[in-house]
Amino acid sequence: MGMSVALGIKSDPVEYRYSFEWLFDLMNDVDVKYVQLGSFFEMYHLENGYFHELRELAERKNVRIKSCFTAHRELGGFLTGNPYLEKVARKCYERYIQIGGILGVDYLGSNLGAVYRDKMATKAEGIARYITHAKELVMLAKEQGIKALTVEPMSCSVEPPSFPDEILSLMQTFEEYHAQHPSSTVPLYFCGDISHGVADQDGKVLHSNVELFKLEIPYMAEFHFKNTDRIFNSTFGFSETEKARGIVDLQELKRIIDDHADAWPVNDLVGYLELTHLKFGRDYTDDKLGGVLTESIRAIQEVF
Repeated sequence: MGMSVALGIKSDPVEYRYSFEWLFDLMNDVDVKYVQLGSFFEMYHLENGYFHELRELAERKNVRIKSCFTAHRELGGFLTGNPYLEKVARKCYERYIQIGGILGVDYLGSNLGAVYRDKMATKAEGIARYITHAKELVMLAKEQGIKALTVEPMSCSVEPPSFPDEILSLMQTFEEYHAQHPSSTVPLYFCGDISHGVADQDGKVLHSNVELFKLEIPYMAEFHFKNTDRIFNSTFGFSETEKARGIVDLQELKRIIDDHADAWPVNDLVGYLELTHLKFGRDYTDDKLGGVLTESIRAIQEVF
């Protein structure tokens, strides 16, 4: 028996371009129920009322804000080694979790951040620093009624976890921690991305997107639908022309998900279309967003 996958849309492409009313109406037009709210610059400073109103709007439009995930790598201060950035990352992350509680999301997350390329020797320290904070953040998430916090495996050596050993080490650390404190913490899971693999500085593929996606499945609560090229450089959608030049095969992805049906840690899996490739703030691109989202959603619906 195959794995049930619901479809959703990540809200990033409407930022400073269209209203949430517009997005929710489009979702109804294409029969998509779930939203992954992407972060935006004002988010951490807005009063609670903004998020109560946003949740009410979604409910009136018969869609659900089921997840939150950052859009700008803005919570990456834990890895930098800079105490000022670390302090702000922690403050914003705590507010982010409060927002997730107001919205009633199941999952909420961010990528870990990036180590400066000229300070690669600090990578292990940065990961350890993130783990220290995250062990407390999963407690705060529990208090807000969130099912799990999530992180996203990335595509390069400075943004852990990207390599298999980093992926497994991080997940096993938090698997053990949650097992030790089941009543006071939530799990740390992955928000996966089928377009993420790792290529080195010469463009040689070290770990394919398919290899890493399969590896992550036992720890994955949600994922991003997105197409990419052979070295994971450009990202785009699933129009006919994009499918022809991209490496993400939706039929293959469906088989992978179904073949590993017993390995998923959740039974409410959602894949969110995440598209940010259209140029912002141009009359000749902004008007295309509805069609771009609709075409990719229809292509996914043909398979899922």
